[in-house]
Amino acid sequence: MARTKAQELTGEELKKAAEEESLKTEKGKESKTEKAEKTEGKEKSLEEKKKELLEKAKKLKEKVTAETVSTQELKEQVKIKKKTEMLVPLEEYVKAGIYLGTRVVTPDMRPFIYRRRADGLAIFNTNLIDEKLREGAEYLAKFKPEDVILVCKRQAGWRAAEMFSKVTGIRVFTKKYPAGILTNTALPDFFENELTIITDHWLDKNALNDTLKVHKKVLMICDTNNFSKGADQVIIGNNKSPKSLGLIFYILAREYCKARGIKADIPDMEVWVSTEQE
Repeated sequence: MARTKAQELTGEELKKAAEEESLKTEKGKESKTEKAEKTEGKEKSLEEKKKELLEKAKKLKEKVTAETVSTQELKEQVKIKKKTEMLVPLEEYVKAGIYLGTRVVTPDMRPFIYRRRADGLAIFNTNLIDEKLREGAEYLAKFKPEDVILVCKRQAGWRAAEMFSKVTGIRVFTKKYPAGILTNTALPDFFENELTIITDHWLDKNALNDTLKVHKKVLMICDTNNFSKGADQVIIGNNKSPKSLGLIFYILAREYCKARGIKADIPDMEVWVSTEQE
């Protein structure tokens, strides 16, 4: 009996072991199937993700391209708008040589420089020239003609300065500035003003110093080699050429008369920039 029982137990154990082995085999098959399914699912998932990423990249590329085109168009529109809103057409600034500076550039003028030519001449940014001229004209319009003087010792600007005086009624000093007329009350021709327009601070330094001594305002035309110290408002541009100075004084005269309602017969721009002597 003991042997039979042992045999039976052994048989049961064998049967149990076989069942366990069978279960393991089934589980192994199931895990392999699950793994295969998971792997297949992962592959599908990766393909789908790859496809989604490619679609997103395509859309992003289209968006960037559209934005780039839009930005370029906007820049072109801004350029066109700036050109149409300039005080005079860009071509006139170029023809007058107002953008041409010198080989010397002071720290004060460096922010307004666009580039240097091969010969070393510094070039003003024409957009900034127009902007500073507009600001200068607006600043000048705050003062009455009798409270302003224009000083231009440089011969290249005498003709245009005289025309400016005739049109606006602003007193002008060319060739020579009588030192002390703004500071020395004992002088017979002493007078008080509120604003002095300086054509070149190197040549017109006496007028500049007198104006600063009596604490009056200064509107200064600055070339690349000029310092703007003492100026309350700056106009940038070539202050050595008769054409350039003619254009500057023409714009100032036109805008001043317009702003203050002065009815004056202003000569055409071509007359101002002409180098022919009357």
